Amino acid sequence: MRRWLHANLFPLIGARAIRLLGRSMSWRVQGCEHVDRLHRQGRPVIITFWHGQQLMMPLAYRGRDARILISQHRDGELVYRVMKQFGFGAVRGSTTRGGASALRQLIRAGRQGVDLVITPDGPRGPMHRVQPGVLVLAGATGMPIVPLTFACSKKKGCPAGIG
Repeated sequence: MRRWLHANLFPLIGARAIRLLGRSMSWRVQGCEHVDRLHRQGRPVIITFWHGQQLMMPLAYRGRDARILISQHRDGELVYRVMKQFGFGAVRGSTTRGGASALRQLIRAGRQGVDLVITPDGPRGPMHRVQPGVLVLAGATGMPIVPLTFACSKKKGCPAGIG
């Protein structure tokens, strides 16, 4: 029963909670014109955001198709299933498990014109310090790296910023 809840019910609840939270906020998106321009040119991008800032990212993303790098860890399975509710694909792997295979899959997807989404500070940190994987990925695909962030304020609404 617990396995079924984790695999089926929790992802639905998680996705609905994110959508509900998003509807309860005033949104202001900043900097998206850069990504929109690249997409109009037919260029996919590598979207990056720090660990710990991923909750609202499914609502802030403005692309058409993306593959998200998600850990093979048990917690990663829940994240994967929640992101699947938003229509995102995933590549499973991390620095500690399946990283080389995941990097090859991301490079292949990027060369096929799909946006890639990763957390550049890696699962083990150090927090908010870019690890080499995102740079290797950008070099191998020729795709630009676009930082994405989400911030929230009680007074001014919640801006999501790209770039």
